[in-house]
Amino acid sequence: MTEGSLRGRLLVASPALRDGNFDRTVVLVVEHNDQGALGVVLNRPSATDVADVLPRWAPLATHPDVMFVGGPVSPGAVICLAETAPDQGDRDWTPVLGRLGVPDLGSDPQAPPDGLSRVRLFAGYAGWAAGQLEGELKVGGWYVVDANAEDPLSPEPEELWSHVLRRQDGSLRRLAAFPPDPSSN
Repeated sequence: MTEGSLRGRLLVASPALRDGNFDRTVVLVVEHNDQGALGVVLNRPSATDVADVLPRWAPLATHPDVMFVGGPVSPGAVICLAETAPDQGDRDWTPVLGRLGVPDLGSDPQAPPDGLSRVRLFAGYAGWAAGQLEGELKVGGWYVVDANAEDPLSPEPEELWSHVLRRQDGSLRRLAAFPPDPSSN
């Protein structure tokens, strides 16, 4: 269990977490308070190009420039993680990690606001009611680790689960080699 907000930290799915929505996922916590938590799955790229869904966002989309499956909640909703350009300072956005945050899309969500340098777009999100995430942490469903600035926009999202675990200490580092299907080992 953890004290305080987990905003800006990673939830790495434990091999014991037996939920198909979250098997071997890495979730960036975007919001965490007394009402619950919200995050996006960082390592589930879809086959849908950003240009096919939101063409005006495509020039800012970082590689791979596809929509990501952010989680099982509201799959029709789009959440944007955006990095601000260095000279932008404060803007209408919720900071999450360094210069990365969730921008206020304002009156035209079809067009990116000014001042963004790189974006990743997610269809849906992961959400937890008040106390739900804390319960999952208590039973060992997730490991909470610090995020590196490049994790949310990783050019190799499929490798993120192993990559994040490999840079941890002790037993978490060893989990990086855990097979996707232990019964085939």
